[in-house]
Order: sequence, then structure tokens, then C-alpha cells
Amino acid sequence: MVRLNPISCAVFMVLAFTAAGTLHILWLKSSLSKRFAVPLDCGRSFRGKPVFGANKTWRGFMVMVPACGISFLVLAALLAPSELHGQNSWRLWQLSLAGYAALGLAAGFGYMAGELPNSFIKRQLQIAPGELPDGRWSRRFCTVADRLDSPLGGLILMSLIVPLPWRTWLIMLLVGPVVHSLFSALLYLLGIKKRVG
Repeated sequence: MVRLNPISCAVFMVLAFTAAGTLHILWLKSSLSKRFAVPLDCGRSFRGKPVFGANKTWRGFMVMVPACGISFLVLAALLAPSELHGQNSWRLWQLSLAGYAALGLAAGFGYMAGELPNSFIKRQLQIAPGELPDGRWSRRFCTVADRLDSPLGGLILMSLIVPLPWRTWLIMLLVGPVVHSLFSALLYLLGIKKRVG
């Protein structure tokens, strides 16, 4: 049993999510992706309010999930070949390349699904998609929630499959929101999102 290196695990995850996020942005910017901008909730409502709203569409899941699977697979092959041959220089998870791909698919799904509870709560509070509430403290709370929901979703789903050291959780919950914010700012600059956040 290999003792995992928490920093190596976090670096691996940051690199993989960054690569997948780059593919995700390229996809969202393409004209082809607009054909799949169908709301996940299919326009359904709960208590007279949208379930997730118009901003949560199938086109995000369509690419981010397989992109994470591919990025985990490629990084496992490029950055940690010794892991697959027992040399343990990176001290990552002892998985086959197919195992890394499956872990990436799960991480990508968790990352995308992590946004949904937050969106549901905001719709029930009548906060429009892409907007923030008016109150100072509620705006701050929503901003923090918007930064943490995706990384937290990815971490939770991954931890059901492989062990995640607590220090990896800590690094990812500190670094993940920063990376998430950078991608959010880029989506805003490209005109894909209405606001940075």
C-alpha cells in the first residue's frame, strides 16, 4: 500500500482540472456548443420557481466530464508513469490508466454536479441566474459558495473512489476556488458569463 503524497495528489488534480477547464472554455466558445444549451431542468419548476435555471445546461456536462477523464488519463501517463510500474516517485493512487480515466470522469461529474445544489437554493430564493442577492452578507456568502461548490463536488465524488488525504482537501479548497475564479473571469471576458463569479 503506497502512502499518498498529499501535495502530489493536489498538483495532479489542479493540472488535470486546469486542462479540462481549458477544453471546456473552448467548447463553450464554439458555435456548435450553443446547439446544446438546453437547460438541465428542462424548464421544470419547484414551488413555482425554476429548479436550476437557464444557465445550467447540458453543454457544460457534455464536455467537462469527458475532458476530465481525458486529462486524468493523459497526466497519469505523462507525469506519473513510475506510479504504474511500482517506483512510486509521485506517490499517487495505484490505478491503471483506465482507472485514472474513470476517476477523471467521476471528478468531472462531481465538479459539474457540485454547482447544482447552489443553483437550486438561489432559484428558490428568487436570485436570477448569473446574479447575486442584494444584501452585503448574502452577496459574500453566495460569492464564497460559487467559488467552492464545484471543487467541493469534485472532491466529494473522488473521495468515494480513492483515498484523499486531508492535506489534499485543504490545498484543493484553497487553490481550487482561485483557479475556478480565474476561469470564471475568462468566461466573463469571452462574453460567456454575465458576471465574474
